[in-house]
Amino acid sequence: MIIAIVLILVVIIVLLMVYNISIHNKIQNFTNLNQKIANLNILQDFMNTTSEITSVDEKIKRINDILIERYEIKYSTIVVYDGAEYVVKASNVDQRHWDTLRNLHNEPIFKESIQKAIPKYITIDNENERLPYQKMEFGRAKSAMFFPLFIDNVYIGYWIIEGNKPHEFDNVDVTILEVVKNNIVSVLRTLETQQVIENTVRDDKFSKLKSAEYLFGEGKKIINRYTTSTVCLFKITNLEDINKEINRETGNEIIKQVAEVTKESLSSEYIFVRYMGPKFAIVFSGIELDAVNDFMKILKENIEELKIPAVDLDEEDVEEDELYATPKINAVISTYYKGTALEKLTKVMEEYLDNADPDENKINFI
Repeated sequence: MIIAIVLILVVIIVLLMVYNISIHNKIQNFTNLNQKIANLNILQDFMNTTSEITSVDEKIKRINDILIERYEIKYSTIVVYDGAEYVVKASNVDQRHWDTLRNLHNEPIFKESIQKAIPKYITIDNENERLPYQKMEFGRAKSAMFFPLFIDNVYIGYWIIEGNKPHEFDNVDVTILEVVKNNIVSVLRTLETQQVIENTVRDDKFSKLKSAEYLFGEGKKIINRYTTSTVCLFKITNLEDINKEINRETGNEIIKQVAEVTKESLSSEYIFVRYMGPKFAIVFSGIELDAVNDFMKILKENIEELKIPAVDLDEEDVEEDELYATPKINAVISTYYKGTALEKLTKVMEEYLDNADPDENKINFI
């Protein structure tokens, strides 16, 4: 009888153990699922940030704010090498410490981490110590995790998180932070193209206008305040002939005066750039196609009434009709919808102008 009771108790204990293991696994799976959902939500926040109409620097700062808020990190700093120097792209640490933070790649404690592309965790054991890289600070950070950042095996900088308690990151799941680090790298990769565009914007020497890159960067912020806008690309169709038959100096003067006449007619809300060579682009923010058509008819007439004296010519050696140059333009107009690819639209418009009959001289619609 006693043996039977013991056997029953053993069976019950085994069943309870199995049940507890099952419950534990379910809780663990639930926790992992919640963590995956949280990571997906944060990744979605990252993606939403990259699609915002703001500068690259503003986007990186927003991403860092998301990390601090969602992972409850005390201090988070993203440092990127810009081709010339290491720059603190985002940090919630007081700026007086930034000089230290942007030189962590020189610290012996982190060199192996960079060489082997692995994270580095450092902490202190008591309040009287300081982290190896700390110079003037003593009580701010007492734990830190350093993550080198790579794009296609090329080292581009690092992400460092810091805590204000000793051993604060002892039980942190490093694999989750690796996922976060990879998300940071993905965002930086995504923003590379935008940064190139922002950095290549220039002022044209003759027209005094911004280059086409401005249209796809800063200019797009203004354009995307509206659901729809109208884009116009126009080309001085006889500029090449003027350059050949008179001279390039006169052609440059044509560019200058066409830009001046056009700019005087435009509202400051509209984006006007020298697109490329003889081509100019105007984006009429929030304006319908029909209204732009009427405006362009008037602008076209004003431009083609210009009579620009030839530059640096000896009047005794040229025909009367070579003493002056008059520009002729061909234009194409289309609608731009917020959130679509503006650069693809202008490319189609540019191809139309480049493939049009050289004598075509009107306003077209795409």
